[in-house]
Amino acid sequence: MAYRYRILAALAIGALAPLASAATPPAGEIRLVSISSGQPEPILTEDLKTTQNTEFRGCFHTPLSLGMLTETFTVDPKAAPEPEQQGFSCYDPARLTEDLRTGEAIAFLSEPDITPGIDRVVAIYSDGRAYAWHQRHAAEN
Repeated sequence: MAYRYRILAALAIGALAPLASAATPPAGEIRLVSISSGQPEPILTEDLKTTQNTEFRGCFHTPLSLGMLTETFTVDPKAAPEPEQQGFSCYDPARLTEDLRTGEAIAFLSEPDITPGIDRVVAIYSDGRAYAWHQRHAAEN
């Protein structure tokens, strides 16, 4: 068990980045901002689905634990998904908002300034369910 934790921790901090990239679908990768480096680093994802329109939304699963994620990556306490403009069946912004408020999910900064003034944010649940979206910088909300 300790060996598995060390491997997952190494993946999370990018020490085994080629292995992490191989586990990420070719359509893209999800990255979170590392506390230590301040830079986005890829995380392990499974079943990544994203929208193809201008309003980015994503749904996926990660095998990484919330404990390891919160110790390794930047938490975003001001994350607030905007109401859905176009239907994306796996993404429910009202549920995400409530779960972030109650602490059932934790939001992480994924890609600061992915476009000027817009950050990518990822919310992750203890069972590995995860959701991503773009939002204006917290200071601009």
